[in-house]
Amino acid sequence: MKKTLLTSAALAVLAGAAFADGHSMVVRMGTEGAYPPYNYLDDNGEVAGFERDLGDELCARAELTCEWVTNDWDSIIPNLVSGNYDTIIAGMSITAERDEVIDFTQNYTQPDPSAYLAMDGMDVDLMGGVIAAQANTIQAAFIADSGATLLEFATPEETIAAVRNGEADAVLADRAYLQPIADSDAELALIGQNVMIGGGVGMGLRESDTELKEKFNAAIQSMKDDGSLNALIEKWEIGELF
Repeated sequence: MKKTLLTSAALAVLAGAAFADGHSMVVRMGTEGAYPPYNYLDDNGEVAGFERDLGDELCARAELTCEWVTNDWDSIIPNLVSGNYDTIIAGMSITAERDEVIDFTQNYTQPDPSAYLAMDGMDVDLMGGVIAAQANTIQAAFIADSGATLLEFATPEETIAAVRNGEADAVLADRAYLQPIADSDAELALIGQNVMIGGGVGMGLRESDTELKEKFNAAIQSMKDDGSLNALIEKWEIGELF
């Protein structure tokens, strides 16, 4: 175990050092590939979605060579810290708890409203029922504090399946993710009011990668300034504009 931890730490240090020395390196963009419209895999198995468009543009503006890596959500932060990739760009909300472990760029989306999805016509006690959420999300933390019974799953697809099979009364997730699902299935419906949680979505980086953070911050700000970030937000129907 100690050897594994030392090896992981060494990888992270070497990655940061190579960038700081100005040597050319490939910046590996870590994402989940399972949370449309933020990120998903297309028919060719390639990463697509809002964050693919955004990440490619940010890399171009920062004059970085980037490649995309997919990783399960439940281990996405540990594998960043271990050096398996250099950024997280995966619909990750900026929170104080996560900021204790990794660093974040400025936000590239406003706080996105979360919503509840349930079987259409079902009377759900949102504050006392069984509510599903993807594990290690701001929605899971919200449910845990709400008085409802939290049912966690590794993937967003599993949370929807839990509602369909009656295992959960409802699911709480980003409205941008749930709305297309509700629109395409007459048996499902959004219920209750939107819930505003989180501080917007940003890129996660290792705390040691300060130069990389500065480059991406500058690129994000330039996209805010020229309106191109708002254009992507509108294209992918993510949420509020800057």
